Amino acid sequence: MRRAIYPGSFDPPTLGHLDIIERAARLFDEVIVAVGVNAKKPGFLPTEVRLDALRQCTSHLSNVKAESFEGLLVNYCEQTNASTIVRGLRAVSDFDYEFQIAIANRVLDPELDTAFLMTKWEYSFISSSVVREVATLGGDIRHFVPAPVVTIVQEFLQAQ
Repeated sequence: MRRAIYPGSFDPPTLGHLDIIERAARLFDEVIVAVGVNAKKPGFLPTEVRLDALRQCTSHLSNVKAESFEGLLVNYCEQTNASTIVRGLRAVSDFDYEFQIAIANRVLDPELDTAFLMTKWEYSFISSSVVREVATLGGDIRHFVPAPVVTIVQEFLQAQ
């Protein structure tokens, strides 16, 4: 089985994230969308809310599941028997950072591959940080995130 991990904070999940997930699902037998948990950086949405959002957005993909993990990504890959890390690229500037991380992961686990997928051009400007800012300032995020995420973010902000 070709199992891949698509790690990230997904805070919140965007249309760019969903684009990468859908394309990775066509390339691998199973894709685990892995929300990294860092107790020192709690984030905008709680981890369980992000997982719920990802599960709703990927419910049409039978070979995709969402989980959370703590610690080193290479250790999580080993625990889940994943052979590939999927990373999305929006622009050339993303590549420099992602390349460094991929090499570090390769040093830590020489058997672990990284697959870079370019997001569709129409999503190349979208980032979770832009979505968070627009949402917290009362703007319309419908053009940046999947429909379930719009509702989840609105409900979260209203509860604050």
